[in-house]
Amino acid sequence: MSLSVAGVLVGSAAFAESMASSWTDLNLRAGPGPMYPILAVIPADKLVTVDGCLDASSWCKVALDGTEGWAAGNYLTTRVALKSSAEPMIIKTVTYDNNKDAETLGGAAAGAVAGALIAGPVGAVIGGMIGAGAGNAAAVDETVVTYVRANPVEQVYLDGEVVVGAGLPENVTLVPVPDSEFSYVYLNGVPVVVNSEERKVVYIVR
Repeated sequence: MSLSVAGVLVGSAAFAESMASSWTDLNLRAGPGPMYPILAVIPADKLVTVDGCLDASSWCKVALDGTEGWAAGNYLTTRVALKSSAEPMIIKTVTYDNNKDAETLGGAAAGAVAGALIAGPVGAVIGGMIGAGAGNAAAVDETVVTYVRANPVEQVYLDGEVVVGAGLPENVTLVPVPDSEFSYVYLNGVPVVVNSEERKVVYIVR
């Protein structure tokens, strides 16, 4: 069974440093939000150390191979064995000083958010089972990727994290890729390829 690290974990009553993984490649950001710079990408199933999560959102402070940053907690999961004697343990709450790194980030986290991403295959389903193959990228031709890279458009920022399977709200304008079934948008700091009909992210251009 897989539980969101932002929810309740099964373990000892005392807080202990927790390990978690993501079911898909997940951005590690400089701060708790989609506008912060991407420091690295947490590979699918790679374990990270969870220091704690914000009380008012799903963002969690984690460490990946010595690099500390923030990841969307609703895509991080911990696999635990169910024991009749286990007591519920709440993940430690951490805080974030939004002004602390403002000068370093150059105001990157202060722009307008156009809406919210529609949750991907797991999304905000706390405690949901992860289906086999969930979050796998679609087969996108290299010519599509080349076109997307060569024709940048204005960034759009949405609440939530960019993952394969996430849906885009109707107010986000998609740019068609010529001679293909795909569209694209530059979303939360990365170009993404979108299924034009379903408006779902099918590939993240890294």
